[in-house]
Amino acid sequence: MTERRVFAPAKVNLTLHVTGQRADGYHLLDSLVVFADVGDWLDVSLGHGLTVSGPMAAGVPTDGRNLVLKAAALMGVEARIALEKHLPAAAGIGGGSSDAAAVLRALRDLTGGEVPGAGLSLGADVPVCLAGRAAYMRGIGEVVEPVDGLPDLAAVLVNPGVEVPTGAVFKGLARKDNPAMTPLDRSDLIGWLRAQRNDLEGPAREVQPVISDVLEAIEATGSVLARMSGSGATCFGIYEDRAQAEAAAQALGRPGWWVRAATLR
Repeated sequence: MTERRVFAPAKVNLTLHVTGQRADGYHLLDSLVVFADVGDWLDVSLGHGLTVSGPMAAGVPTDGRNLVLKAAALMGVEARIALEKHLPAAAGIGGGSSDAAAVLRALRDLTGGEVPGAGLSLGADVPVCLAGRAAYMRGIGEVVEPVDGLPDLAAVLVNPGVEVPTGAVFKGLARKDNPAMTPLDRSDLIGWLRAQRNDLEGPAREVQPVISDVLEAIEATGSVLARMSGSGATCFGIYEDRAQAEAAAQALGRPGWWVRAATLR
């Protein structure tokens, strides 16, 4: 088979603790990451060229700035890629990183080659997206440890359609040496999650106050947990079951908001 059709799921940081900063400026993270059943689709073959389609295609570059082409270059090949965008860009759910990881997986299958450095040179989220399963992400993204035994989580993802500059969010951190996660409690996952944090949520709210509106709207639908993912602006709510998540997605519709019910696993 000379072509691969691959799925690039949304990445969700259930927790994101910033635990330090290296001398070179990179921040140290301690995060529990899961993936949604919503995402982008890519058709990948050896060749040349990138086309972008789909409901979120507007503004996505089709030249060398796109991470999918950088992923092909990292593998040392040229690729023909058709990217079908369903995820908002620069949204804290790893859209570009997940796309790049999907291309890395496809080209690994097509060429038999190895992925240099698990794709870390493309971005901190790429190694965990390359793994594509529930995992701890630590360090600057280079440490990925699979996590077994998590239940599927019914959720809603909400992005208010605003950009959140990552640099400004990290700059807004009151401190860089925050406590790491406590040991995972699978017997009371929601209780455990409530006791953890996303350290970037507060600074992101300062940069884009609409994030507070999103979280309040999610909480008003009866979620058992509402939190921001990554550096924002996408937020998520977790619900008792998929039916509640679907109902919440309907209730959360606002002009300019991207809202999707999802299962996280």
